[in-house]
Amino acid sequence: MKNRALHAAADAMLVHVDKILAANAEDLNAARDTGTPTAMLDRLALNPQRIDGIAAGLRQVAGLPDPVGEVLRGYTLPNGLRLRQQRVPLGVVGMVYEGRPNVTVDAFGLALKSGNAALLRGSSSAARSNRPWSRCCAAHWSTKTCPSTRCSCWTARTTRPSPT
Repeated sequence: MKNRALHAAADAMLVHVDKILAANAEDLNAARDTGTPTAMLDRLALNPQRIDGIAAGLRQVAGLPDPVGEVLRGYTLPNGLRLRQQRVPLGVVGMVYEGRPNVTVDAFGLALKSGNAALLRGSSSAARSNRPWSRCCAAHWSTKTCPSTRCSCWTARTTRPSPT
């Protein structure tokens, strides 16, 4: 299910490239108006090639082995008690990051693959760009697709996140 959701989210991003680029153009214009340095503008900027790369990154995550449930080691004590170290989800992963809209998707993919819920807070400079990313990811991260996980993306200074 996780891998299907990751591939579907990547497909959705490629279908909605125009919306993503339009939102990103608004962020770039606002950043230029406030005198944002060129290096930061480059980090914020998206283009079709970058979006292809971001979607490919989700597909790469889908190709990774599922870490949940992997037994790292185990042994039996002399009294018969069996011990093992096993990978399990952390629970909720919180992430605050700056004006790199691709991080929203990267965090989504890694959290979904590892079976964790995620609270994502991107910078206000990428708020418009993060909205279509969040929608693409949310459409494929639902109780139906991945019942044990949730993701919320805070795209602006609000008192509560937008559920995704």
